[in-house]
Amino acid sequence: MERKIRVLIAKPGLDGHDRGALIIAQALRDHGMEVIYTGLRQSPAQIAQAAIQEDVDVVGLSSLSGGHKTLFPKVVEALKEKDAEDIPVIGGGVIPDEDIAYLLEQGVQKIFTPGTPTTETVDFIKSCVSGDSNE
Repeated sequence: MERKIRVLIAKPGLDGHDRGALIIAQALRDHGMEVIYTGLRQSPAQIAQAAIQEDVDVVGLSSLSGGHKTLFPKVVEALKEKDAEDIPVIGGGVIPDEDIAYLLEQGVQKIFTPGTPTTETVDFIKSCVSGDSNE
């Protein structure tokens, strides 16, 4: 039996809105992935530690509060500090188009904005895990 893809979904910072994260978590489960949801108000260090402890394949971050330019790169850095930079980080939420290039430069693999079909997120995660994320 093939191992399920394991995805950690996290809400960094003080953002208290998790509906989008919960929708993505359910969509990933519906596509056969194992999802670990850390809940609200997690620090980048907590997210990195959970990703390592849970042996996840991908970290998915959600932001609706505008803290993405600070928090997403801090998660990438926290993973590097723990020698876990091989775990790809993706993000989603209300993120202005002009911020996406910056986040990609900081090591976030992909940003999904509102209205992105969940199947696009699923396909990207599968390509990350298979090593073919050059979409």
